[in-house]
Amino acid sequence: MSNNPEILVITSYPPRVCGIATYSQDLITALNKKFGKSFSIKVCALENEYEKYDYPEEVKFILDTSVSSEYSTLAHQINQSKQIKIVLIQHEFGFYENHEEDLLQMMKKIRKPLMLVFHTVIPHPGESLKSKVKSMIDAASSIIVMTNGASRILLNEYDAEAQKITVIAHGTHLVPHINRNLLKEKYRLSGRKVLTTFGLLSSGKSIETTLDALPDIIKSCPEVIFLVIGKTHPMVIKSEGERYRNMLEAKVAELELNDHVRFINNYLALPELLEFLQLTDIYLFTTNDPNQAVSGTFVYAMSCACPIISTPIPHAVEVLTKDTGIIIDFRNSDQLAAAVNRLLNDEPLMDSMSTNTLQKIVSTSWGNSAIAHAILFEQQSEGEIKIIYSIPEINLDHIKKLTTGFGMIQFSKINQPDIESGYTLDDNARALVALCMHYELTSDEGDLAYIQKYLAFIRHCMQTKGNFLNYVDKDIKFTNQNNTNLDDANGRAIWALGYMISRSSVLPQALISNAKSIIQTAMPRIESILSARAMAFAIKGLYYYNSEVEAEKNSALITILADRLADMYKRESVKKWEWFESYLTYANSVLPEAMLYAWQMTGNNLYKSIAEKSFRFLLSSIFNERGIEVISSKSRLNRGGEAGKYGEQPIDVAYTIMTLNKFYEESGDKEYLEKMHIAFDWFSGNNRLHQIVYNPCTGGCYDGLEETHVNLNQGAESAVSYLMARLTIEK
Repeated sequence: MSNNPEILVITSYPPRVCGIATYSQDLITALNKKFGKSFSIKVCALENEYEKYDYPEEVKFILDTSVSSEYSTLAHQINQSKQIKIVLIQHEFGFYENHEEDLLQMMKKIRKPLMLVFHTVIPHPGESLKSKVKSMIDAASSIIVMTNGASRILLNEYDAEAQKITVIAHGTHLVPHINRNLLKEKYRLSGRKVLTTFGLLSSGKSIETTLDALPDIIKSCPEVIFLVIGKTHPMVIKSEGERYRNMLEAKVAELELNDHVRFINNYLALPELLEFLQLTDIYLFTTNDPNQAVSGTFVYAMSCACPIISTPIPHAVEVLTKDTGIIIDFRNSDQLAAAVNRLLNDEPLMDSMSTNTLQKIVSTSWGNSAIAHAILFEQQSEGEIKIIYSIPEINLDHIKKLTTGFGMIQFSKINQPDIESGYTLDDNARALVALCMHYELTSDEGDLAYIQKYLAFIRHCMQTKGNFLNYVDKDIKFTNQNNTNLDDANGRAIWALGYMISRSSVLPQALISNAKSIIQTAMPRIESILSARAMAFAIKGLYYYNSEVEAEKNSALITILADRLADMYKRESVKKWEWFESYLTYANSVLPEAMLYAWQMTGNNLYKSIAEKSFRFLLSSIFNERGIEVISSKSRLNRGGEAGKYGEQPIDVAYTIMTLNKFYEESGDKEYLEKMHIAFDWFSGNNRLHQIVYNPCTGGCYDGLEETHVNLNQGAESAVSYLMARLTIEK
């Protein structure tokens, strides 16, 4: 049994079929995945006289909302529990019909921090409603709403205190973005333009708005089909049976739409639902309720990159712009038809809306929602809860997806490899290091084929004089980019080869022999490397190579390169700027790390002194009370200047983690270990934007933190950098 502090969530909960039940389960799943070591989530499931269920083990209490006495009983049980530190209520007015006063009295009796989530905020309230909501706000220590519009209503119309309110958008699922045509083929929809809506069916969904629009849409696009996904709402079934669905089916027959409408009368499992949304060309949201503050169905569609046509509920008005969707009036079939026809006849507009929609919604992933909730829990718990980020499982899916028979592709569009971007020695050298690390950890025989590919790529890039070219196009031809600035790529190649050779005790000897022959051919050129970072990578590679093939020339080369770095340090280092250059830019940590390797190789204490001083200076420049903020990829940090704020990239965080690990192994200083974990949490969301950078759905890593958002592309550099960091932290 866990001794973690408990957070009790009072909510409807599966197997009850309800949007808030699904929302709560998704949120709790995300919180458990990201913060399972920080706290334990328990549930008080809401029932009524008509609905009784058997629940999963996380349900600790059940509240029958139709029985007044149960409210005070629950408050007493909460107050008596030493484990429960916070209570989180998911509020919807319909849950407590005729029992709002019982709910309020329960809230007043609870002697724990009480957080209240309003799923609906009704504007222009009458005096009675305003009084009830104000009393609930007063009883809560914190209020969560899902849109900025809802926050403004609470402030302006319910007199709520601004400091009590936090906006946390409705969570969304990360999806793998499978090819749309492949999914259409799977679900027998090949050649069709797919319009979709989903959710529990009721007259409020106004499905007939779309049915009435379909004849005009079909004239313009005969291949269109409209999917209506979802069962009828259980409460609707109880009150009126299938009257609404029957009316819709009769309208389909009347308008002769049988070939253009498909009812999927099931409550789909999440993976299947997300596949239907990924194959959708346009998502339609036609609710006729102007007070519906937020919709889970709406945000699910956005997470699947669907262009959206919606009626003007507050959430849609806030999220949809001309770049992400189209707003139509309630019950206006003519506007709906015109909007659908406009999109279906403008493929570039559809594609740009799809990309923009995904960029708009990715910050609301369930992982990011969990982070926002956890930060609030820590604030509200009065020291009882300390956030500890969980470490994701190791996942090579995206690494393998990026790798062809020739090597690793350089860039991705979102998570789809972009073969037009070609290949680089840089990426394949890093990938060789990462896969050697993974093989040493797991002994996974499947890694060897990838190691072979990356090594063969390095050999392909080697020239007759022992130097390497970096850029290769999709047709496996060297590009014009190879005319300048190849030092760093050459240094990385030496690092990768040396690292691989140092693992000769676990790797097949045929691979090791191949790597040795390449590095031996490259040896005469190493002394000519002059770039600071290239020299540093070469020092690392030579150090590793020497651990397997000990030779005087290795030590001599390291001394030459380390002396050059030491001279740079002596020339540029002054008080409060103990560094090798007059600026900090990319891959900074590899410089002090290389000096530490040089000291270990030669015993020259000057190298060690420079390594320690320069690394201490670097750490003071990139760590602060918020965690780690590496130097922006958009601007250098010049001596005497200020660091650029935006453009943090995974590669710099990963290199910092690897250097911290090296200094920790050498010194045993726990500060290095603590900073390693702080730095790794950057990938998990402990960063300036409080957003995940590693994507656990794809196994890829976003390309960086911009001013207001993550860069959604998941290229080779980021994916491999994350993997190296993850494998380093595994130790």
